Amino acid sequence: MCKKIYVVMYHYVRDLKHSRYPRIKGLDVSLFEKQIDFFVNKFKIIKMEDLIAYYTESYELPDNSLLLTFDDGYIDNYSFVLPILNEYGVQGSFFIPGKTFSTHLLLDVNKVHYILASANIEDLVKDINERLIHYSNSEFEYESLQDLYKKYAVANRFDDKDTIYVKRLLQTALPEKLRNIISSELFQKYVGINEEKLAYELYMSEKQIMFMKKQGMHIGIHGYDHYWLANLNEMDMKNDIDKAIEVMEKFIDKKSWVMNYPYGNYSDSVISYIMDKGCSIGLSTEVRVCDLSIDNRFALPRCDCNDFPPVSNNYISI
Repeated sequence: MCKKIYVVMYHYVRDLKHSRYPRIKGLDVSLFEKQIDFFVNKFKIIKMEDLIAYYTESYELPDNSLLLTFDDGYIDNYSFVLPILNEYGVQGSFFIPGKTFSTHLLLDVNKVHYILASANIEDLVKDINERLIHYSNSEFEYESLQDLYKKYAVANRFDDKDTIYVKRLLQTALPEKLRNIISSELFQKYVGINEEKLAYELYMSEKQIMFMKKQGMHIGIHGYDHYWLANLNEMDMKNDIDKAIEVMEKFIDKKSWVMNYPYGNYSDSVISYIMDKGCSIGLSTEVRVCDLSIDNRFALPRCDCNDFPPVSNNYISI
């Protein structure tokens, strides 16, 4: 019986060169098609239902199994990804924050992405710090600039320390109301378009999500507001998950659904709550091959799409 599988993680997949924001960190659709061709010839692409059956029915997965997962519910999934998956006859699993199609409001995570794709990082850090100084004597409480930078400006393999600093401040470190104020100010300055207009352009609609489901794609939950769930108090965490289940009800099996944690952020309390709500599998953003014999089924690791050809051969050593 198969014990190890590759779970591959995607976000933006688009024609980057011809898009309005070519600096968005995504996978170009031409590389995506080559990658799917590589996967079809190198691995056995399984369905999410196969993985669920492994846990619930002792279903035997094939050797060299690989699962495709896509985060955030972008229109890219409908326009570029779906036709290629259908061409190759394989399934993708798509995890959609409930707020994207139910309110047509731009998520904070995407405000940050588009700000970073439109601004010089040195100017952006300066702007944020100036705003933090400005708001320091107001109703908001937060650590000093020095402490914030020391704590959050930590580079990873994809982003430099200043980029991570901006992401963390505007994603979770600052009070939510202040994050909203600053991110909207910076969005207007650097991106310069209406947030609602971008939201309608960026996310799939309810009809498009349903079409994907009818095409055999798996639809899962990615929170409601794309919060760092483990950073919320218990009431807010449960409320976000409840709202996500409510708006995603027509797309999921309420007795056996899959959770993909926004930012890969979870806790024992989050896992306990989603288990009570009928969740069967949870996906994290920890980068490594998934070993089903030892990994917690509610915190399965994934590999980034950039770890595979034609981008790289990192998957060999993960």
